[in-house]
Amino acid sequence: MQTLPILRSSARSDVAPFRAMDVLAEANRMIANGANVISLAVGQPSAPAPRAAMEAARAMLAHGRIGYTDALGRRSLRARIAAHYAQWYGVDVPAERVMVTTGSSAGFNLAFLAAFDPGARIAIAEPGYPAYRNILKALGLVPIEIPVGAAEGYVLTAEHLARVHAETPLDGVLIASPGNPTGTVTPRDELRRLVEFSDRAGIRFISDEIYHGLAFGEPTASALEFSDSPIVVNSFSKYYLMTGWRCGWLVLPASLVRPAERIAQSLYISAPELSQVAAEAAMDCTDELDGVKRSYERSRAHLSAALPALGFSQIAPMDGAFYAYAAIPERFESSTQFAQAALRECHVAITPGLDFDLHRGERFVRLSYAGDPAAIKEALQRLEHHFRG
Repeated sequence: MQTLPILRSSARSDVAPFRAMDVLAEANRMIANGANVISLAVGQPSAPAPRAAMEAARAMLAHGRIGYTDALGRRSLRARIAAHYAQWYGVDVPAERVMVTTGSSAGFNLAFLAAFDPGARIAIAEPGYPAYRNILKALGLVPIEIPVGAAEGYVLTAEHLARVHAETPLDGVLIASPGNPTGTVTPRDELRRLVEFSDRAGIRFISDEIYHGLAFGEPTASALEFSDSPIVVNSFSKYYLMTGWRCGWLVLPASLVRPAERIAQSLYISAPELSQVAAEAAMDCTDELDGVKRSYERSRAHLSAALPALGFSQIAPMDGAFYAYAAIPERFESSTQFAQAALRECHVAITPGLDFDLHRGERFVRLSYAGDPAAIKEALQRLEHHFRG
C-alpha cells in the first residue's frame, strides 16, 4: 500500500483553547448525566431575548421568506443603530458607516482584516478576552499584551500605550470598556487620552463596546465621542440578551467601509436576516432590558460580599459587564485546580484565569453573574459550604 504524505494543520491554527468553553462543555456533560450544575463560567445572559424581538422574529417567520441582506446589513437596522449613537452618546454617526455583523466575533475579524496587514502589532490589555489574542494570531497579526493589575484598577492607560509604542511602534490598540474578564470601565478622561494619543501616533484604535448598557457606576463613554477615527465593535449578545442570534455591528471610519464590505461579501455574505429583524426591535426595549440589568446588580452585590469572605483577593472593580475577576484563596495551587474542584465537588462551573492572562492567570478565576440571581446565590453557598465548611 502506498504511503501517503502526512498533512498537518496550519501554524495559524495553533492557538490556545478557549477554556471557558471547555469548562462549559464539561459542565454540559455532567448535566446530561443528571448533575445539578450551576454555571458561572460563560458570559451568557440566562434571560430570554426581549419580547418585542421575539414577536418581530415570529412575524418574519410567518412571512415565510428569509434571505440574504446586503453585506452591510438591513438599511433600517443600520439607521436604527446610527440613531442609537445620537440618543446614548450625543454623537452623529451616519448610517453609511454602520455595518451589521455575524456577532461581534465576525466584527473583530472584519476590523482586523480591513485595517491591518500581516505582522501588524496590536496592543491589548492583560488580562483580557482570550479571543482577541487568538484571532490576531490566526490572522497573522501580533498581539502585544500589556500587563495591568489591581494597583491601576485593571485599566490600560495612555501612559502604558505611549511607553510600549516608544519601545517598538504599534499599529493598533484594542480597548474594551467595560472589560472582560475584569468588568473594568475605562474612565471617560482616560479613554479620551487613549483615543487622542492613538490619533497623534498613527495607531488604529479599536473600541470593544459590547458591554455598553451594563455599567453600575460611571456611565460608559464611546470612543466615537472623541474622534471619527476609531473602529467600534458592538453586539446584541450582552445588554440585548441575544447571544445565540449572532448579530452585532461595527462603526467604521468612512475609508474602511468598502474594504470591510468586500471582505464580508466573501466571508459571511451577511448576518442572518431573521436576527437583524429581531435585533432592530430589541433596540426599543430599554425598560425590559434595564430590568434584567437590575438582576445583575443584585448578583453583583452577593459576589462583592461573598468573595472576600471566601478568601479571594485582588478583586477587580466589577464596574460593568457581569464578571468578577479575583485571585483564588492562597491554599489552592492554581486556578485550574480550584476550578476543577469547584466543578467536581460543588457542581459549580468557574473559568480559570489562564484563559485571560497567560502569565499571572493561574492565580485568578473569572465568575460570571449573568445568570439567575437565585442560582448564583446558591452557587456561592455551595462554594462556602464546601471550601469553608
